Amino acid sequence: MEFVILAVVIALVAVGVISGLVVSGRKKKQLPPAPPSTPTITPPAEPQVGEEAETPREEPRRTIEEVAPPTAEAPAAEAVEEVGPEALAVPALEVPEPTAGRLVRLRARLARSQNSLGKGLLTLLSRDNLDEETWEEVEDTLLTADVGVAPTQELVERLRERVRVLGTRTPEGLRALLREELLTLIGTDADRAVKTESGLDTPGVVMVVGVNGTGKTTTTGKLARVLVADGRSVVLGAADTFRAAAADQLQTWGERVGARTVRGPEGGDPASIAFDAVKEGIAEGADVVLIDTAGRLHTKTGLMDELGKVKRVVEKHGPLDEILLVLDATTGQNGLVQARVFAEVVDITGIVLTKLDGTAKGGIVVAVQRELGVPVKLVGLGEGPDDLAPFEPEAFVDALIGD
Repeated sequence: MEFVILAVVIALVAVGVISGLVVSGRKKKQLPPAPPSTPTITPPAEPQVGEEAETPREEPRRTIEEVAPPTAEAPAAEAVEEVGPEALAVPALEVPEPTAGRLVRLRARLARSQNSLGKGLLTLLSRDNLDEETWEEVEDTLLTADVGVAPTQELVERLRERVRVLGTRTPEGLRALLREELLTLIGTDADRAVKTESGLDTPGVVMVVGVNGTGKTTTTGKLARVLVADGRSVVLGAADTFRAAAADQLQTWGERVGARTVRGPEGGDPASIAFDAVKEGIAEGADVVLIDTAGRLHTKTGLMDELGKVKRVVEKHGPLDEILLVLDATTGQNGLVQARVFAEVVDITGIVLTKLDGTAKGGIVVAVQRELGVPVKLVGLGEGPDDLAPFEPEAFVDALIGD
């Protein structure tokens, strides 16, 4: 009997233990937490009672009539204040100086650097005795001024003959005589106007060539100002793709006077850019397209191929009206070597002499014209934006010999 009771007790205890384990297992089983990538959005509710919760307070509620709709002007006003009126203002275009008489206005600047030639010649010619030694000094003065050997000999021979025949000895007479002979040497009959009219429905096309370092790109930008000052609309072609920042420099010049610049990637095909520039000029109805070309002189063959290609591609739209060669006047006779190379490559129609206000010798005007057989059409007389002037022989000679 006792054994039966003991067995029953053991059975009851076992059943109780098993039931406790089952209940404990059920209590520990929970749902997995929500993944962190899907945040739970809960609607706003009253703060819950906890350590940091505050007791809800009653706040006065407004009626619908008291609630004003949001104003839409506030963000716009803030945006305008952030941008500012200065940022929204379009920069005003510069108005270039008129080109008529520009060389006369720059005459004093030219005279300061060239007076030694005129004064030296007048001093020599004013001597009481014009012997062979004096005439040799006249020749040396002209050669030092980069006039060139052949033009110097011509000028001295004419001066000797006229002084002997006329017997001119007064300062005024000698100055008039020298002025007349210098004008004859430089030439007053040449057409020095930059040709910018094609005679067709297409814009006039001007190609600017020259060695890098002569101020070629700057001259192209200044020439755009000359044309704008004369009432022309201009498109610039940045075909010098081999010099770093050449296109940026040209574009800056164009933006000052409202001339658009057509450019391409650095190291790109110059002929393609020149073609696109003329195409844009036609589309915009521009008067003139100025094309700035590369000025490398590594080999004559490479230069010839490049400039020849640009010329052929541009002429698919129409003829080239002007090919201007830019020369640094301070290089003197060395600049003539560059001139010869370019003259063999393309048909130069005009010359631009830059830096003529510096250490340049005025005689280079005569020498380069004799060398190429084409006239000087423009001269650079300073670093200012309007210091590029149409060349006027009379004003130039007057600056050489003074009043």
